[in-house]
Amino acid sequence: EKIPYLKSLGITDVELMPVMAFDEQDVPATVATRGLKNYWGYSTHSFYSPHPRYCVSPLNGSHQQEFREMVKALHAAGIGVILDVVLNHTAEGSDNGPTINFKGLLNEVFYHLDEHDKRKYRDYTGCGNTINCNHPLVTRFLVNCLEHWVRDMHVDGFRFDLASVFVRGENGYPLYNAPLPWNIEFSNTLSNTKIIAEAWDAAGLYHVGNFPGYRWSEWNGRYRDVMRRFVRGDKGIISDVATCLSGSSDLYKDDGRLPINSINFITCHDGFTLYDLVSYNHKHNELNGEDNRDGHNDNLSWNCGVEGATNAPEVEALRRQQAKNLMALLFLSQGVPMLLSGDEMLRTQRGNNNAYCQDNELSWFNWNLLEKNQEMWRFTQQIIAFRRRNPSLRRSRFLTGTPRPGATQPDIRWHGPRLNDPLWNDPDAQMLAFTLAPVAPT
Repeated sequence: EKIPYLKSLGITDVELMPVMAFDEQDVPATVATRGLKNYWGYSTHSFYSPHPRYCVSPLNGSHQQEFREMVKALHAAGIGVILDVVLNHTAEGSDNGPTINFKGLLNEVFYHLDEHDKRKYRDYTGCGNTINCNHPLVTRFLVNCLEHWVRDMHVDGFRFDLASVFVRGENGYPLYNAPLPWNIEFSNTLSNTKIIAEAWDAAGLYHVGNFPGYRWSEWNGRYRDVMRRFVRGDKGIISDVATCLSGSSDLYKDDGRLPINSINFITCHDGFTLYDLVSYNHKHNELNGEDNRDGHNDNLSWNCGVEGATNAPEVEALRRQQAKNLMALLFLSQGVPMLLSGDEMLRTQRGNNNAYCQDNELSWFNWNLLEKNQEMWRFTQQIIAFRRRNPSLRRSRFLTGTPRPGATQPDIRWHGPRLNDPLWNDPDAQMLAFTLAPVAPT
């Protein structure tokens, strides 16, 4: 029933948070005592099955059929379906976790185990265990799983959670040419799918800009951080801003990749919403039951002068302007923009930047915000439409600052307070503008 809404906003693809069957009880004990549960779904136990509770009729075995009908309806509206998949760990947790399937079947094959004590698990994910992705049997299992979701469930692509785990060998160290990413890239069944890496893991392995393969796009965490710093008023970073606006060629050009390999985002499910990013300097995760220890501490945010909710009209006006600034940067950048659902109507989680366990009003989508924040919704709709009308914002090649063949003007010109003078070397510079040449007819 929400497909017309997505179409009216201008959405081309939806990325669904985990839909594979997961353990809703997989939360720390202090969280469970509050009656909270795993709401996001990053705790998979059955990789081939849709999560039963997402089904209208979970008891009659129609899980797969209901999922296919949803995908068919989205496709009929011209909207692609991308799944956020968790192939880096499972719901079986650490040595204190439950035995659901893999521990009992192929424990030493499926997981990274402590070489000194095979009862314990290496944890590169922050979730108690790590899938041994590059063991030949596990690689085959995971690729077969993805092929099932494409062939039988008709999805269009995948976003891979903590994908740097895919690069770890059986000893935990990074491999130069890890088998799993290349097997995904060269699978015939997956050849026309979108494949997107969250190119880091919880143990410090960071691959943004150099994830294996050529087809892989990446969540560009550097883009997120630079744009947040710029809008909150950090000085002397306009050269970084220009690079990000241009598609992050410093990350992707040297190995032959293109702007489309950069998935640009300001916010995602993990962290502040857009409205909270301009309303809070600090996280407020007390309701999670972990004494506010969970979630990132440095959010590169600015509360516009007041922490949290306020009735001050000047603060609220500034927040709305800052939200528009961030939204405009996202859709004026080369690369692929990713919008967190709800940001277009300024959804808030009241400063909670890790609402993984909040299956309640804190996380639920409040559709009344659409009327309250209609101006922000219209702005988002119009900036998306503007991007779609202007192919110069969606170039297939990186900008160079020089004329393209057959053109008389540079593909981009940069400005600061004065025309053609962007003040690259000024440590106090905070202003940047650009002029894009039109894309030559093809």
